[in-house]
Amino acid sequence: MVAKSERARLVLNMLIFLSASMAIYFELYGDRHLYMFLKPLTTILVITLLFVVPQKRYTPLVRTVVLGLVFCLLGDILLLFEDYFLLGLVSFLLAHILFSVAFIRYKGFYKNWISFLVLFGIAGVLFFWLKPGLGDLLLPVSVYVLIITFMAWQGVGLYLRDRNNAHAWMAMAVLFFMFSDTLLAITKFKTPFYLSGPLILATYWISIAFIANATRSINLS
Repeated sequence: MVAKSERARLVLNMLIFLSASMAIYFELYGDRHLYMFLKPLTTILVITLLFVVPQKRYTPLVRTVVLGLVFCLLGDILLLFEDYFLLGLVSFLLAHILFSVAFIRYKGFYKNWISFLVLFGIAGVLFFWLKPGLGDLLLPVSVYVLIITFMAWQGVGLYLRDRNNAHAWMAMAVLFFMFSDTLLAITKFKTPFYLSGPLILATYWISIAFIANATRSINLS
């Protein structure tokens, strides 16, 4: 059964890569309808990765990560529409809270002050650089920055505590998520830059695909 699920995982990862590549292509070249179809489809495929885990392995970690990814999917859909940006932000905020809960339930709360200072230091510098353009979104964005940075701190902590491949993928995943959201914030609150859209999408899907694959590996180890 595990071998069969491994084959399914490989096929799904290939489909995720194909769907993400096509979504990025159509977003870049302005085919709005195909992009609006492929964007949520790609995230649905990522979520599906965690349904090829054998039934007996649906642990609290898997269930919490799946719920977090569902909120990512909801955020993806909401962010397709400019008027729903704040609701999309809230959806991703809830996703980050759920990922944080998943990491803490899995290995406990981890305090590493070097990683704390590095991650929150970088987040603080970026926040104050973006602050003049935040306007009415100052409070929700500040809360979002705190939560995603906390999530990244705990995700990196998994690897710092127990250095294996699955934890390394998880650490890279949370850092890619921070990077993707940083690019999105720069585009929205400072100025768009060349290929910002493809870079935001690519780093985001790399992030959640790493989260799903790492979670699956943890539960099969």
